[in-house]
Amino acid sequence: MRFMMIMMPKGYEKAAPGTMPDPKAVAKMMKYNEELQKAGVLLELNGLHPPSAGARVSFAGGVPKVTDGPFAESKEVIGGYWMIQARSREEAIEWAKRCPASENETIEIRQVHEISEFPQEAEESAKSLRHIPGTLQH
Repeated sequence: MRFMMIMMPKGYEKAAPGTMPDPKAVAKMMKYNEELQKAGVLLELNGLHPPSAGARVSFAGGVPKVTDGPFAESKEVIGGYWMIQARSREEAIEWAKRCPASENETIEIRQVHEISEFPQEAEESAKSLRHIPGTLQH
């Protein structure tokens, strides 16, 4: 099973474009990332620029509308994520608990839908996407 562990740092919703994490925190996180890699569970990971450097596209009435960040209504935002392969939700939780996160950070754990969970028609229509790494796995 694949799980996404989503890092949500408090205050990141107000961070200026170009804001970078503390180098000491990054060093601790890199050691954790190495643990995930050595254990063979790490599939992918990335940090994200703050919302102030992003944009949202909404579709009210079916019409795309672009809103540049920052987003005033945001209370929790994603700062980064890990994609891991674990035997169970409990194993994914155990990995998240080992993260050297600070008291202002939360990790949300979400299982990734596998294409085999969907009806056969959906699996057939998604065959053309199978060449994209990390997507639509069985």
